Amino acid sequence: MVRIVIDAGHGLHTPGKRSPDNEREWSFNNKVARYAIVKLKTYKDVEILRVDDPTGMTDVPLKTRTDLANKWQADVYASIHHNALSTKWGKHSGIETYTIDNPAANSKSIEIAGEVHPRIVVAMGVSDRGMKQANFHVLRESAMPAILTEGGFMDSTVDIIKLRDERFLKAQGEAIAEGLAAYFKLQPIEIDDSAIPAKKKGDNLYKPSSQSIINTTATVLKRLESKDEGAINLKWRKKLLNGTLTDSDAIGILYEALDRGLLDENK
Repeated sequence: MVRIVIDAGHGLHTPGKRSPDNEREWSFNNKVARYAIVKLKTYKDVEILRVDDPTGMTDVPLKTRTDLANKWQADVYASIHHNALSTKWGKHSGIETYTIDNPAANSKSIEIAGEVHPRIVVAMGVSDRGMKQANFHVLRESAMPAILTEGGFMDSTVDIIKLRDERFLKAQGEAIAEGLAAYFKLQPIEIDDSAIPAKKKGDNLYKPSSQSIINTTATVLKRLESKDEGAINLKWRKKLLNGTLTDSDAIGILYEALDRGLLDENK
């Protein structure tokens, strides 16, 4: 059994950890962490412990996080972050993965980073800033091999396009999981096809047209306008009005509305 610690760095309200447009780092970290966990659960003989607050409301102290990992006797600690250079937008870009800078540190950390880092670079499709070393708490105080990923810059006009796209956050999370799986030689859970009912005539899945997706999205936006939160993103509202909203935009709106519980009848 392989025990994997996942840590979505910081908390939702941690000062300074946000983009110039006030997008919180934890919101990016959390989505990547969730996708990594979902992917890891498709492998055999894996146990997963998340040591940050899954709601983001509490920035769990770093010592508490590493103490939990050490007590659990994890096999690896993966801390997920996103970078920033300043409070202003810039053209800097890229992916970094850190391990501890102590020469006497566990060499397995570098080997694990070597499996994870290139996969994140490919998944995000931005610059490779390389594998680096630093004296970060979660790398230093964890008793097991540990890595800290920086999946792009929140203050980059290049990277933020990817970070605002759910598909890339999903790809990043899966890349982390696949890198860990490759290192630990995890085997995927086999699905018993015989347990799936045979498809009957007339059982075709509903495949909405582009226009029906956009029509549904328009209804969702109108409903959101009646709530305190307002429309999710003004750029999507403008694109809907001028007829340039794409299928990807529409699906993104619907996903975010569902993810935030904005379509809940009780809200």
